[in-house]
Amino acid sequence: MEETVPILIFTLVVPLWLILHYVTKWKKDKTITPENESTLGDLRANAEKLEQRLIVMERILDDEIPEWRQRAHDPL
Repeated sequence: MEETVPILIFTLVVPLWLILHYVTKWKKDKTITPENESTLGDLRANAEKLEQRLIVMERILDDEIPEWRQRAHDPL
């Protein structure tokens, strides 16, 4: 009987402690850090710049080569 008490405590407390430990860790990691938020802002700004460049390039191609869109979809 004396041996079963430590085993019971170990089998009940340790898994519960592990579960609670990782649940709190997952909740903490779920939030966005200021560094990640800054990186996301930079990525969004770069994406907007690239989108504007693409619009300008398409406008230039429309003026210079009016049928470039149809040729891009033609099989080789």
